[in-house]
Amino acid sequence: MASEPGWVPPEEHTRRANAARVYDYLLGGTDNFLADQDVARALIALEPSARAIAQANRAFLGRAVRFLAGAGIAQFLDIGSGIPTQGNVHEIAQQVSPDTRVVYADVDPIVIAHSKALLSGHQNAAIVEADLHEPAEILAHPDIGRLIDFSQPVGLLLVSVVHFLADQNDPWGIVASLRDGLAPGSYLVLSHGTSEGKPEVIKAVENVYNANVSTSAHARSRAEILRFFDGFSLVDPGLVYIPEWRPDEPGDQPARPAPGQPGQPGPGQFGNMAGVAQKP
Repeated sequence: MASEPGWVPPEEHTRRANAARVYDYLLGGTDNFLADQDVARALIALEPSARAIAQANRAFLGRAVRFLAGAGIAQFLDIGSGIPTQGNVHEIAQQVSPDTRVVYADVDPIVIAHSKALLSGHQNAAIVEADLHEPAEILAHPDIGRLIDFSQPVGLLLVSVVHFLADQNDPWGIVASLRDGLAPGSYLVLSHGTSEGKPEVIKAVENVYNANVSTSAHARSRAEILRFFDGFSLVDPGLVYIPEWRPDEPGDQPARPAPGQPGQPGPGQFGNMAGVAQKP
């Protein structure tokens, strides 16, 4: 975008890259600015699969929502929802059940402005301003409570957002507080950047990202990511790289090269792990 359009809140600083807008650019969206594009291009230079990773993460979200909707989940809370793009949660879930209720929560003014425009007139979908750092406030938010009945099973979506919580903010405690507020039968859907697979590239990407984007990202090990599901039962195939989580077709999953043999990048090249788990 060459200029700042009217929907940008006046307090928003578009000259500094923003996590939601960098992700939007990698997904092929247009709701981003030069600062976001510059960072995204720098990430692509370090990790040529950056666009494919963003797209695979978005595809995982769609598959997980369809799975939960098929399992009877009729209400979703999507925290850190990002700028609306194709295949939004309410669109996917309401294809299965038109009465499904969806609340998006984000702290970014541009995300909120876009989402309000998209959801205008929707009775069963809404966007609220809420900060993942404050889980108690999220669970008690009156606008969330208008659509989400926490005494009934909920699909809690934390897709590509928890890695923006630094260790000193106790991300495991934050996610635990959200898990504890869910009724039995609820599901947690989570994807997270990982340092496994190719740690040197991930570290370089993390350094560039954190030097230029307003919200820092923190890749974690598989063991650290697994802790976010404590007390919940992971559904098959467990915690895996994002293309490996229930691909729509077997061919959608990148093949793992044979040991010592060259080949196309395998699942581990996608830099994010994902899982879906249910509360007993």
